[in-house]
Amino acid sequence: MSHIRPVSDLRNNFAEISRIVHETEEPVFLTKNGYGDMVVMSMEAYERKLFESEIYFKLKEAELQAKSTDKRFSHEEVFNDLRTRLADKAESDNV
Repeated sequence: MSHIRPVSDLRNNFAEISRIVHETEEPVFLTKNGYGDMVVMSMEAYERKLFESEIYFKLKEAELQAKSTDKRFSHEEVFNDLRTRLADKAESDNV
C-alpha cells in the first residue's frame, strides 16, 4: 500500500513519516498542490534499491554479452575465477 502525504506533513509530522519509512521499509510519496513532488525513504531502503538496480544492470549487460558470443563458462570456471579474485583482493587489502 502506497503512503501518500502532502509535502507540508514533512514539516508538521516529520517523526511520523520517519517512523513509517523505517517500519514499513517503503517510501512515502509527498504531494504539492495535489501533484507528486518528492519521495522520502530510509537510507537502508534507498541503498537496497541502488543495489537492486546495479544487479539488474549487470544482469542485462551479461545477457547482451551472452547474445554477442558463443563462448560459455562452466560453473567451476566461474567459481574458480571468483575465488581467485576474492583471494587477491583480500591479500591486497592486508598489505
